[in-house]
Amino acid sequence: MKIRNAGRDGHSKTELTMTSMIDVVFLLLIFFIMTFQIVSPEGDFDVRMPRVAAGPVEDVRQLPPIKVRLLADADGRLAGIRMGQRDLEDFDQLHAEIRRLIGDDVGPVARGSAEVELDCDYQLKYEHAMAALTAVSGYVDEGRIVGLIEKVRFAR
Repeated sequence: MKIRNAGRDGHSKTELTMTSMIDVVFLLLIFFIMTFQIVSPEGDFDVRMPRVAAGPVEDVRQLPPIKVRLLADADGRLAGIRMGQRDLEDFDQLHAEIRRLIGDDVGPVARGSAEVELDCDYQLKYEHAMAALTAVSGYVDEGRIVGLIEKVRFAR
């Protein structure tokens, strides 16, 4: 900034030099341009879907919720298992029925859309409810966990 000698009226006159201010602005502009990182847009997937289906495929998403009823005796022990209208003997048979219904070759998306509703008697012991939950949710096959049904709810 230059200050000139006082003029006739006694006031000092100041001049601003814009060169250094413009240099700083250009340096900041170059800094921000060089450090800017372009983020790829979210959800931009390169998916190639087949044009037509090979044939009618049974869709698990069309299944209504599978209802499993657990009956208890007066002491809270398991008295019976009912899946739909069928009476089952034990949790192994319940597991086999769920595997037969869902299928082993169904992908994780279809398995995640199937749903089981457990309707337990009020006096049923907790261990029986957890055994039913284990029977419908998955199993261990050669050291790896295979999921069957992820959505399990309890009836009111």
